[in-house]
Amino acid sequence: MAQSKTFSTYSPTSLAFHGPKRASLLYNDRVCCPRKLSSAMELGARTSEVRGDACVSISSNGRGAGSQNKQVIRAALPSYKESEILEATNNRGLRGKLKKVVLAYSGGLDTSVIVPWLRENYGCEVVCFTADVGQGIKELEGLEAKAKASGACQLVVKDLKEEFVKDFIFPCLRAGAIYERKYLLGTSMARPVIAKAMVDVAEEVGADAVAHGCTGKGNDQVRFELTFFALNPKLNVVAPWREWDITGREDAIEYAKKHNVPVPVTKKSIYSRDGNLWHLSHEGDVLEDPANEPKKDMYMLTVDPEDAPNQPEYVEIGIVSGIPVSVNGKELSPSSLLSELNQIGGRHGIGRIDMVENRLVGMKSRGVYETPGGTILFTAALELESLTLDRETIQVKDSLALKYAELVYAGRWFDPLRESLDAFMEKITETTTGSVTLKLYKGSITVTSRKSPNSLYRQDISSFESGDIYDQADAAGFIRLYGLPTRVRAMLEKGI
Repeated sequence: MAQSKTFSTYSPTSLAFHGPKRASLLYNDRVCCPRKLSSAMELGARTSEVRGDACVSISSNGRGAGSQNKQVIRAALPSYKESEILEATNNRGLRGKLKKVVLAYSGGLDTSVIVPWLRENYGCEVVCFTADVGQGIKELEGLEAKAKASGACQLVVKDLKEEFVKDFIFPCLRAGAIYERKYLLGTSMARPVIAKAMVDVAEEVGADAVAHGCTGKGNDQVRFELTFFALNPKLNVVAPWREWDITGREDAIEYAKKHNVPVPVTKKSIYSRDGNLWHLSHEGDVLEDPANEPKKDMYMLTVDPEDAPNQPEYVEIGIVSGIPVSVNGKELSPSSLLSELNQIGGRHGIGRIDMVENRLVGMKSRGVYETPGGTILFTAALELESLTLDRETIQVKDSLALKYAELVYAGRWFDPLRESLDAFMEKITETTTGSVTLKLYKGSITVTSRKSPNSLYRQDISSFESGDIYDQADAAGFIRLYGLPTRVRAMLEKGI
């Protein structure tokens, strides 16, 4: 069940103006050239009176199609005087004019400085949107105050954990989608569910644009924007990192300090991290050299395998039609199941991946990923398929899984090709039902048991003892026919 909270927040913000780095990239024929601002357009520091009502709304979406219940709660929150709001949003910005922008907001450095930058450059209201995809309660603390101090007019928070796991993670798990042999697509799966929610929020608040804090070198800019295009091609898209004069985190920190924007980082922060219920990624600093070993204190979800318990732990995963449903016999909701396995796997050092991957934009990058629960689930799902799928089905599924992973990595979640592949995966795993027991020990996973009512394994056939179904003498004729092409080629080469 999805839950959203909306906070209206206006706060006086002192904005300094900087010349544009390059022209804006707006859509729907709204390309605006940079020009000098008149004095009437400047949004200097102000002192405002606290007045007006704000709305805090909580909505719950049922799982059934078309099922929706809404509850609205009224509360008083600080806001600008109406005249000041109108003056700020009616003016044309440095790069053009937008009405209202929904910003993917984390409360971190990049998105915090984007709020005043959007108001300065587009003369717009900024609605900050934060998705709870399981990144942790600490990541969500204080967001209302941060958004308010940055100059946003609203903060919208939606709980997307169940949707994220059920509709995005589990389909990838069922498909066996792994990018470049290692990457379990943690960030790749999270971006489309966040972008989808942003499109919904944009419609709810009457926004004409969306914005994100992705850099021009990464994959996430593609993932966000392809989702925007697929779900609402009329929305303008603003990507500040491709437009502004800020060239790195050092500049962003200085910009934030000048605008009194609270940010949780300093110049000594070393890692760029992205976390959700599926994984936690680490990039930057010493990791930028592939020859460097990650520091022991970098990891946050998993203990060092050397420090893990000296006794192994057994865990049983129940699966129905390729989808996990239980842990140790206890049925759990999708997000609860994954959370439970993250705890179990984390304490045994499960799911650490260190890899150099090929980004969509062409460059290679090095990242370290912690995916404890996901690694357990992938191991269990693939092992159960060894019982329920025949040889050719496994081979075809594995080949299509590569394409599936590539599409997800490239941000093409709502592409008809991925949806068609998903339909195949759903059909082919209808019989993949059963349980797998795994032994976890100091970073390793060992399969100890697999069971399925739809198992194609027959002990009476596979046994070395004689049986009625399989006659070993039949193998001679099979080998002669199967090896005929090899034999004919040899005869040709030898002139026989």
